[in-house]
Amino acid sequence: MAGLNPDTPLPTALTLHQRARTLEISFEDGLSATLSHELLRVYSPSAEVRGHGAGQEVLQFGKQDVELIDIQQIGNYAVKLVFSDGHDSGLYSWDYLHELASRHEGLWADYLARLAAAGASRDPAAPVPDHLRPAAPAKACGKH
Repeated sequence: MAGLNPDTPLPTALTLHQRARTLEISFEDGLSATLSHELLRVYSPSAEVRGHGAGQEVLQFGKQDVELIDIQQIGNYAVKLVFSDGHDSGLYSWDYLHELASRHEGLWADYLARLAAAGASRDPAAPVPDHLRPAAPAKACGKH
């Protein structure tokens, strides 16, 4: 099985480069790419990042220094990536990794454009724009 789609090429190598913060991946069709940990994190296939439907995507920011700290194989179709910011809920199927590898330059440019449009930064120390801050919980009125 090649992944979720039986026609997707299987990966032939996954090489984690901690110091460079990259994951080098090669596929049996000859495609290979070096993906930054940041790109993998901000394009996580998790519901936390993608939402539960079109238009529910959540812009990830402040992830410039994130590190991939573990790779766990999930069956014969995916890997679970564990990041230094605690994110570990995305399953990266071979199909999705192939897509990221084939489109990484365009995806990176799109990510940078979305950050700029939102006034957000890759830098984790940068101030968070007000419109990207989580909403404060509603206060209890105190009446019983």
